Amino acid sequence: MQKNFNNIVIDWYNPYGIGIALKIKKKLIEKKTKFQKIEVYETLNFGKVLFIDDLIQSIEKGEESYHELLVHPVLFSHPNPENILIVGGGEGATLREVLKHPVKKVQMVDIDQEMIEIAKRYLKFDRGAFKNKKAEIIIGDGFEFLKQSNQIYDVIIADATDPSESASCSLYTEKFYKLCYEHLNKNGIYVTQGGTCIFLHHNRIKKLYNDLKKIFKNVKVYSSSVFGLLSNWVFIVGIKGDIKIDEKPNKKIDKKLKFYTPELQRSIFTLPLFLQKILLSPEEKGPYK
Repeated sequence: MQKNFNNIVIDWYNPYGIGIALKIKKKLIEKKTKFQKIEVYETLNFGKVLFIDDLIQSIEKGEESYHELLVHPVLFSHPNPENILIVGGGEGATLREVLKHPVKKVQMVDIDQEMIEIAKRYLKFDRGAFKNKKAEIIIGDGFEFLKQSNQIYDVIIADATDPSESASCSLYTEKFYKLCYEHLNKNGIYVTQGGTCIFLHHNRIKKLYNDLKKIFKNVKVYSSSVFGLLSNWVFIVGIKGDIKIDEKPNKKIDKKLKFYTPELQRSIFTLPLFLQKILLSPEEKGPYK
C-alpha cells in the first residue's frame, strides 16, 4: 500500500500493477499489535476504512456488500441455524449479520483483542452486536479453540484475513477444515471467504476448493462484487448433510438488508465459465496466466 500520496491511500494488488485508491481526510489510528498492523482512516466520501497489514478490509459505506454475502447465503439455506461459530470477525460486522437471524447462541473467536477494541472505538460496524446477550466473545486462536472444544455448531463462519497473511494461515489448512467438519452438526455448513479476486488469484481459489473437497463431499463456490475490493470476491462453502445451498431459499427475516436477497442465491453460485473450468480441470490455466 502506498500511503500519504496527496492524501491518497492505495491498496496494491501486487505484482499485477492494479489497485484501489481512496482519498482520505485523516488517519484515525495506526497500531501494530502482536498479530498484525491495523490502520483506520476517515475517507473523503465513504466513511471509515480499515486496513490490516496494508490491505483494505472494509469500507464503512459498502461493508455490508461483504458481510451480508458471507453470512446470509449460508444462514438462509440452513434449515435451523441455532448455534453459530465465527472464527475471526474482529470488526463485529459478521456478528451483526448473524444476529439478524433467530439464532440461539453465537460464539466469536478472534485472536486479536486490540482489533476488537479498535473496532468498538473507531469503526462501530457492530452496531451493538458486541453487547448482544446471544453473543459470546472469546479471545484466542480459532484453530486451538476448536481443538479443545467439544461443542457442535450448525454453521461455522471463517471471517479471517487473506490466506497469505500470517495471522490467518492456520485457518486455511486441511487440519482446520477437518476440525470444522467434526464440530458441525449432521446438517451443517462451513463458509470462508476465498480472499481474492477471481481474475488474478484463481490458483489460490483452486487450492482452497481442492483442500475443502478432501474433507467435505459437497463443496460450492460463489462470488459477488464487494465494494472496495477488486471484483469478483469469492466465498467457498463446505456442506455436511443434505442442504441445497445453490437454490433460492424459502425463508424470510424481519431485518433490513442492503445487498443480499434470496433472489440472488442462484446467480451468485453461477460462476464464470473460465473459473468453472479451473476448478474442474487439473490442467486449466486462468485467463491472465
